[in-house]
Amino acid sequence: MSEILIGEILLDIALLLGLTFLLGGLLERIHVPVILGALLVAMAAHYTPLGSHLLSGELYQVFSFMADFGVMLLLFFIGLQIDMKEMRSQGGDIVWLTVLNTSFPFILGMLVMLLLGYGWLLAFVIGLTRMPTAEAVIVPILDEFDMIRTRVGNFIVGAGVLDDVIEVFLVAFVSVWIGERTIEGSLVGSIESEVLRVSFSIGLFLLMAWLAYRWILPRLAEWLPRRPQNLLMLSMLLLLGLGGFSEFSGLGMVVGAIAAGVTIRPVYNRLADTGDKTLQSIRILTYGFFGPVFFFWVGLSVDLEGMVQEPLLALLLFLAAVVGKLLGALFMVPMKKLTVAEAWTIGIGINARLTTEIIVAKLLLDAKLIDIHLFTALVAASSLSTILVPLLFTWLVRR
Repeated sequence: MSEILIGEILLDIALLLGLTFLLGGLLERIHVPVILGALLVAMAAHYTPLGSHLLSGELYQVFSFMADFGVMLLLFFIGLQIDMKEMRSQGGDIVWLTVLNTSFPFILGMLVMLLLGYGWLLAFVIGLTRMPTAEAVIVPILDEFDMIRTRVGNFIVGAGVLDDVIEVFLVAFVSVWIGERTIEGSLVGSIESEVLRVSFSIGLFLLMAWLAYRWILPRLAEWLPRRPQNLLMLSMLLLLGLGGFSEFSGLGMVVGAIAAGVTIRPVYNRLADTGDKTLQSIRILTYGFFGPVFFFWVGLSVDLEGMVQEPLLALLLFLAAVVGKLLGALFMVPMKKLTVAEAWTIGIGINARLTTEIIVAKLLLDAKLIDIHLFTALVAASSLSTILVPLLFTWLVRR
């Protein structure tokens, strides 16, 4: 990349940060997390030459990488704060929530597609896209309100991590379907082999994380003097290692980032003051720069034009996911697992969505299995969730 392009992306991000800093002062006065200012600024910039500039060519590749690293740091920081004892005590309830908040959106998404005259297989795939949660969008707001270690935080993060496994199988299923759609009878075998591959990857990843937790990290932590910079270097080694392996094996870097934080947390506890200083440094780095960069990428990816082009279809797909996930959370109230207030807050929080359905929609469009109208509606429904869910969630938490 030339010096001119590097200068351009630095100046573009500096401009977005400056606007976010100014807007953040106004948001603070109405008790809205400052990090949402990055989302709002980028949404506005999407329709300006600045947005077009950052979303084109080599600049986009660099910008996208910075955003990916930003979300890894966000989720690593969240993983560092997860109370595993508390989450284990709620493990059964979290599994129930995941089952319910994926089943209802899936069923409603299928019904929408079938009622609109689409085929069963396509309706099945689109129904699957209503299921995942993009916890990376909502957990920074949880952290702003010191809710990571609460019941609400545990449910959202726990269900979000389990959703990530569903995302892996969703993308794998669509990829296999596209690759085998013309070969009669070969789809079932291909899906079985894909399930085995993903299951093996999950098992190998869990083994690596356990070995790091029990044997490797405690010894490495004693290798260099107990200083924050050394612990930070060890943290980045683990984050990039687990994140890279989980991404390479198809599990997604989200799983690797959260697992890295959970895995190294005992080392932070053991190093006491050094651990506290390092944790504070990571928080400053994450929320001071890389977090906003990630939200810039989210905001610039939002395209509201789809709501104008395909308003009914986009709205129906949006409602299928929102109503389905709310029903899943509210269904746990009569089961005595959540209060009404918790169910509403969690139901909105797990509605955050971002990339998976857009990736799947792009795969289907490229394979000519859906038309441009359905693709536009899927992107618009995702964009609408990206805008409304953080704002609604902030309002609910404040109440």
